[in-house]
Amino acid sequence: MNLSEPVARTHPTLTLDQLYVGAFVMLEGGWLSHPFPLNSFKISNEQQLATIRGLKVREVRWSPERSDPRPGNPAPVAEPPPVAVDGKAAEAAAARAQAQAAQQARRAQLLAEREALKRCESRFGLATQACKQLMQFVPTQPLKAGEQSLELARSIVGDVLSAEEVCVRLLTTTAGDKSTLHAVNVAVVSLMMGRALGMADTDLIDLAQGALLHDVGKLELPDRVKHRDEAFTPAELAFYQEHVAHGVSAARKMGVPAAAQLVIAQHHEHADGSGFPARIGSERMSIAARIVALIDRYDNLCNPAVASRAITPHEALSLLFAQGKQGSGPRRFDTSILGAFIKMMGVYPPGSVVQLTDDRYALVVAVNSMRPLKPRVIVFDPSVKSEEALTLDLEHEPRLGVRRSLKPNQLPQPALDYLSPRPKVAYYFEPVTVGAPLGTS
Repeated sequence: MNLSEPVARTHPTLTLDQLYVGAFVMLEGGWLSHPFPLNSFKISNEQQLATIRGLKVREVRWSPERSDPRPGNPAPVAEPPPVAVDGKAAEAAAARAQAQAAQQARRAQLLAEREALKRCESRFGLATQACKQLMQFVPTQPLKAGEQSLELARSIVGDVLSAEEVCVRLLTTTAGDKSTLHAVNVAVVSLMMGRALGMADTDLIDLAQGALLHDVGKLELPDRVKHRDEAFTPAELAFYQEHVAHGVSAARKMGVPAAAQLVIAQHHEHADGSGFPARIGSERMSIAARIVALIDRYDNLCNPAVASRAITPHEALSLLFAQGKQGSGPRRFDTSILGAFIKMMGVYPPGSVVQLTDDRYALVVAVNSMRPLKPRVIVFDPSVKSEEALTLDLEHEPRLGVRRSLKPNQLPQPALDYLSPRPKVAYYFEPVTVGAPLGTS
């Protein structure tokens, strides 16, 4: 996945101010660190230059030998004699220079944010395409489908492990059919959970492959029973529940490892033994299956087959908490897994519409599991075009927080149009950048 060449530590560096079009640079990290396909390349235009300056690094390694000559200095000219400038004119000039610098910094930051989102959406789109393709091979070439599912699982695991610290990022585009969107969404969030729980790399691959294939048995069901409905007759419900057995059978033909098969077999079991098909409790479920059972339910609440039945991510989390808490009533989900999920996603998961403590409306777009109560948000600001709105990192705003969650229909129409809450909720991994805040209040 990394197409870059290794960076030699002996290369000199340039500060961001010293960079110029024509310089051959060598960036650190992989695709999660920057939007360029290669780590080493020659800066060819001003847009690339602005993107690098928006990466929040102090200096960049470069190769003078492979760079174009630095633009020459203009011929010296005699400086005019000093002109007396009054204090007000000097203050105005300084203010204009400061405003210009702020505007340039904002443009660079906005470009960097767009590139980061574009990168996440590109990886998600590639994953859904690969998932759709492998599903087409399941009936006729099961071993090929198994190989491709393993390759895709390894690729996504590589993404989530490629940065020291990652956060959950809300995507703006969700191209693809429901089945592949659901499979990739469940795999992505499940892997975030597995990483948070400290699972080994090999176990993460089994988790990812099982999550991608958890509904593979639905390929044998007619469309009318592929998605559970409360109006199902007993016969239709039994027909629907058969997709688990179909899925295990398909996985065996595909050569899927036993640990991933367990995810397929157990993803509809409940902690209290009320699930199906085996009606086993959490003590007999694998950790991976307990994770996927929870994330599968979360995604179906946010992205149901009938769009009008969708609830917000915050509402979905609240419902799962109610169904998983300990007590005398039924408990559908493993308490420890549910607690880790809430810690990872925050009380207000990405996609939630909220009102901040200063009464402004906002859309949560990213959550860092290390600081779940301080998400990144886009704030409704009529003075800034919606397409130019910067994300505000509440971690860097100690006096600002989230007051409450809202349903989209509770927003004033201007705020609803501006924030445009997503009709479908999809996530991918984004590296956490430690340092300067991403926006200002």
